[in-house]
Amino acid sequence: MDRRAVFKTAWIGGLLLAPQLLLVFTFFYWPTGAALFWAFTLERPWGGGNEFAGLDNFRMVFSDAAYWGAVWRSMVFALGSTALAMGLALLFALFCDRQLRGYKAYQTMLIWPYAVAAPAAGVAFRFLFAPEAGVFAALNKIHPDFWNPSVNGVHAMILIIVAYSWKYLAYNFIFFLAALQSIPRTLIEASAMDGSGPLRRMWDIQFPLLAPTLFFLLVINLTDSFVDSFGIIDLTTGGGPSKATTLMVYKIYFDGFKGLDYSGAAAQSIVLMLLVMALTFVQFRYIERRVHYR
Repeated sequence: MDRRAVFKTAWIGGLLLAPQLLLVFTFFYWPTGAALFWAFTLERPWGGGNEFAGLDNFRMVFSDAAYWGAVWRSMVFALGSTALAMGLALLFALFCDRQLRGYKAYQTMLIWPYAVAAPAAGVAFRFLFAPEAGVFAALNKIHPDFWNPSVNGVHAMILIIVAYSWKYLAYNFIFFLAALQSIPRTLIEASAMDGSGPLRRMWDIQFPLLAPTLFFLLVINLTDSFVDSFGIIDLTTGGGPSKATTLMVYKIYFDGFKGLDYSGAAAQSIVLMLLVMALTFVQFRYIERRVHYR
């Protein structure tokens, strides 16, 4: 039975689409077009027009050692946060799927972090892991600077990875739990009757059937880690110490809004967009072929 909505006049459909089209144009196409324009021109800090610069802005970006440092740190952050968020989410989903004691309460609580805004999560982790009053304060009294992200770049990177992973753990948990509950129980029960233990059943039955969900979450987590980490970085470390947590997205903000280098920041945003597109293409080209959809 055909259930398509048919409008007698075209303007009704256009009117219903207008708000969504306006949002897409305002928050995607317009900023993207402006970034492309600024990336190929020289934007004066105090206004006064633009001058065509060709590829000069991109040459300056690629010749900057600090920018390549931000690229390397972004890669480390993306891989670390993705592995931590997906690994813990899968572990918790397996526990809830097995219906261990108290799983209903854990299932509810594990969803809440995703509703917390990134800046709020950054402020919370900044106080929780503060070296003078946080969870490591007692250890710092015994061994000074055992944990001090304000002066140790490795500690600062660990802090933002943990904060970001905590927020995205809930998102991954929802998908993993839904995927696990969609696996027919008859398969698990038959395997258990054949003598397979829980770990064997997870490896031979559940993990292969989770491949589509794993691939989807891998793409989402890696993509978002490059573009959605600004709020946590800005409220926890501010890109420090000594730019140890200045990732690509934060360097765009710092160069553009603090250094007033609008053209250079626009060129960096274009490079970041192309990098995310290339990373997504590689995943779909070389990883998806190993995924078996049931």
